[in-house]
Amino acid sequence: MPELRQNYVTREWVIIASERAKRPSSYAEAPNRLITADRPEYDPRCPFCLGNEELDLEVERFPAEGPWMTRVVRNKFPALASDGVPIEATFGIQTSMPGIGFHEVLVNHPRHNMTLALMDPYHVQVVFETMQRRGRYMVADARVQQVIFFKNHGERAGASLMHSHCQLIGLPVVPDSIRRRIAETRRSFEERGENPILAMLEHELAVQERVVTSSQHFVAFVLYAAASPFHTWIVPRNARSSFLDVPPEELADLAGIVRDVLRRLYVGLHDPDYNLIIRTAPVRGDEVSTFHWYISIVPRLSRLAGFELGSGMYINPSLPEACASFLRDMHNTD
Repeated sequence: MPELRQNYVTREWVIIASERAKRPSSYAEAPNRLITADRPEYDPRCPFCLGNEELDLEVERFPAEGPWMTRVVRNKFPALASDGVPIEATFGIQTSMPGIGFHEVLVNHPRHNMTLALMDPYHVQVVFETMQRRGRYMVADARVQQVIFFKNHGERAGASLMHSHCQLIGLPVVPDSIRRRIAETRRSFEERGENPILAMLEHELAVQERVVTSSQHFVAFVLYAAASPFHTWIVPRNARSSFLDVPPEELADLAGIVRDVLRRLYVGLHDPDYNLIIRTAPVRGDEVSTFHWYISIVPRLSRLAGFELGSGMYINPSLPEACASFLRDMHNTD
């Protein structure tokens, strides 16, 4: 029988359609699909490849001298412009403001045939260090209220360029979805006297059914109320509201566990498309101290349809416990 499950943190409901449930291995991409490692090391048409640096507007590179590991460039088609003041204007019942903020692209590696799952742990650490550095630059600007960190891997995840990259957008407003998460966290403190993410983490560690892997500072698990197959959170054991406050030793640990989870997906599901989002608190406001940052990894293995758009709920045709077990079996993937 189908089952409704509620996310303990967001309080959102999902339908686990057990009668539609497939074996986790059935979500693997076709074996003849071109995976990242099969691509050429260099693509003369790709603006992110080593040797094509003149094709984009570079903001920074690391290291600054010699062969680079990561580069930050301006988005060629930015969602926001960096010049101006985001002042609200009201016209009758309508409100608008100029689209002012930041939109940058972080090129993860010089090679065209690399992705986070295939990089060595230190290189992944450098990617996260670069994210932090650029995020701190953005939040130093008083116009920025929220920084969104994300990675689109593959066409179904929204990537228009296949070369591995992440994006950072500094917004002049706090999105409603983030405001709701903060409100639910505050509600949990008031009603239950607890941090809901830490409570969820404690429960997952106790039952172990959905834990994929863990490290000194982080735990990765498939959500009890996963919205889609293999929907995984990576949650820090230490409560901090912002990704920008993660110290270097924890950032190195984060790089290792993110690479581990992505490599299990890469090997087990044949390099699936996915979105990776860093859920972090807004820049300002007293209420943000109750937020607990984390990473969400969403493989794009199912599609949204009318029900999801009409209800705001998701139908997950997989059992989270089976997905977690499948990923646990993908150990020794190096």
